[in-house]
Amino acid sequence: MAKVLEAADASNLMTELRRSFDAGVTRGYEWRVSQLKKLLIICDNHEPEIVSALHDDLGKPELESSVYEVALLRNSIKLALKQLKNWMAPDKAKTSLTTFPASAEIVSEPLGVVLVISAWNYPFLLSIDPVIGAISAGNAVVLKPSELAPASSSLLAKLLEQYLDSSAVRVVEGAVTETTLLLEQKWDKIFYTGSSRIGRIIMMAAAKHLTPVVLELGGKSPVVIDSDTNLKITVKRIIAGKWGCNNGQACISPDYILTTKEYAPKVIDAMKLELEAFYGKNPMESKDMSRIVNSNHFDRLSKILEEKEVSDKIVYGGQKNRDNLKIAPTILLDVPLDSLIMSEEIFGPLLPVLTLNNLEECFDVIRSRPKPLAAYLFTQNKKLKERFAMTVSAGGIVVNDIAVHLSLPTLPFGGVGESGMGSYHGKFSFDAFSHKKAVLYKSFIGDAAIRYPPYSRGKLRLLKALVNSNLVEVFKVLLGLS
Repeated sequence: MAKVLEAADASNLMTELRRSFDAGVTRGYEWRVSQLKKLLIICDNHEPEIVSALHDDLGKPELESSVYEVALLRNSIKLALKQLKNWMAPDKAKTSLTTFPASAEIVSEPLGVVLVISAWNYPFLLSIDPVIGAISAGNAVVLKPSELAPASSSLLAKLLEQYLDSSAVRVVEGAVTETTLLLEQKWDKIFYTGSSRIGRIIMMAAAKHLTPVVLELGGKSPVVIDSDTNLKITVKRIIAGKWGCNNGQACISPDYILTTKEYAPKVIDAMKLELEAFYGKNPMESKDMSRIVNSNHFDRLSKILEEKEVSDKIVYGGQKNRDNLKIAPTILLDVPLDSLIMSEEIFGPLLPVLTLNNLEECFDVIRSRPKPLAAYLFTQNKKLKERFAMTVSAGGIVVNDIAVHLSLPTLPFGGVGESGMGSYHGKFSFDAFSHKKAVLYKSFIGDAAIRYPPYSRGKLRLLKALVNSNLVEVFKVLLGLS
C-alpha cells in the first residue's frame, strides 16, 4: 500500500524524487520505455480489478470501464511507445545571417518533479493519462488520486507501487489535508483535473512558487440542434454522450440543448423514445447506467432539480432514490436562465432544453456564458458548421457527435477561459510536461568586427542590413554604395 502523506513526509518525498531526477534516472529513453511498458502490463493484466473498482466507486457498467478507461489508456501508452523517439528528437530550427555560421535546434527537456491531481469521475483514465505524458517527457511524478473514488485510488496506489520505479513515481492517497501538504511543495508543474473552484485554489498555491499549471476543468457544454439534422442519430449520440458517459458525470457531457421552439417538441419526443429503448421503461433499474458518486453530489443534484420554477419544467424522468444514489435521466424544458441548473455545471443526469425563436440566437446565448470545455452542433448546413467552428470559443468543437474528439490523440484536449488552460493527449501530453529549450551552436569562424566597439555609421548600416536579412543592402554597404 502507498503511504498516506503526513506533514513530516512531504519535504522528504520531494527531496527523494528531486534526487532521482537530478541523478538522471528518468531522462533516458530506456527508462521511459520501461515505465510505459509497465503501465501497459497493468492495463493488460489487471483489467478485471480495474472494472471492479470502478463499479464499486461509481456503479459503472463494464463496457464503459473497459472501453472509456482501460482501452483509451492502452491506446495512449501504445502511441507513446511508438512515437517516443520522434518526440524526444530535437527539432531543427532555421538560422539567419545574423548568426551565420551557426546551427540551431529546439530540445524537449523534462521539467523535473511534477504533480498530477486527478478526478473521481474517470479515476483511471484521468490519473494515468497525464502520468503517461509526464513519464514520456522524462519527469519524476507524484500522482494524487481522488479520495471520492476510494476503491480506484487504493488500486492505483497498489498497482503503481508494484510495477513502477518508486524512486521516481509515487502515489499519495488522501483528501484535503494531504493535497494541501502536496501543494505547499515546490513543483516544476502541476496538472489538475476537476472543478473550477478547486482549480482556483491550485492556481493560487502554484503562484507562490511560480509553478506552471495545466487545469483541466469543465463548464456548461452546449448542444445546438438544427432542424435539418438526422434526428434519430442525433438523439442517440446525445444520449450516449450524456447518460452513456458516467450518467452525465463527465467534464465534456452535454449540459444543455439549444433548438428552436418549433423543433423542440420533436427533439424531446425522439429523446424519450430512444431513452426508453436504451434503458427500459424503468431506467432506475437499468444496469447500463452509472450511479451518482456519493450522497453529497446526490443532494446537490436534488437541490438543483427541486428549485422553485425548475421542478415543474420536467418533461421526462425526475425519479430519485437516495439510498441507491440513483437519479433517472431527466429532461427539462425552458428552465429560467438564472436558475441553479443554468448557473453551474450540472455534472449529472439532468438535461435542460432551451428554445429559441431562431437558431441564430444560439450564438448570443453561448457567448453570454463562460467559455465551455466543449460545444456541439448537429446540422447538415455547411455554412452553419463553418460559422460555429470559427466563432464559438470552446475547448473543443464537435459537429454531429458528442465527446468523440476525446479519443483522437492528434487533437489537443483542454479548455479555454474558465474551462481550463493547457492541453494534453498524444504528443500534446509530452509537450505539456516538457520545456522547449532553444539551443544555438556557433562557430569561431567568421567572427565579425562590426559587432564590437568602437561603433561607426558603417557598422550601424551593415548590422541593420544583417538583422533584416537584406542581402542586397549588405552588399551595398560592403561595396560602399549605401
